[in-house]
Amino acid sequence: MKLSRPVSWFLLAFGVWSWVIWVTFVKNLIKDSSGLAFEDGHPTAYFWVHLLLAVVSFVLGTVIGVIGLRGVRALRRTS
Repeated sequence: MKLSRPVSWFLLAFGVWSWVIWVTFVKNLIKDSSGLAFEDGHPTAYFWVHLLLAVVSFVLGTVIGVIGLRGVRALRRTS
């Protein structure tokens, strides 16, 4: 299967964007002072659910970004 140039760049950008957003979110989650993520110094269910969401998003963002990167590289080889 061959991806078009715009689709390849979109997938690559999506992968990078996913990492930027979720790294920022995890940093903010760890620093949470509102009491949602930690109660008496221990992680809450809110923390674990959102950490799981972040990990899944890291994995999906990486996979999607790699597909985009491979598409961009394939287009450069053929042109």
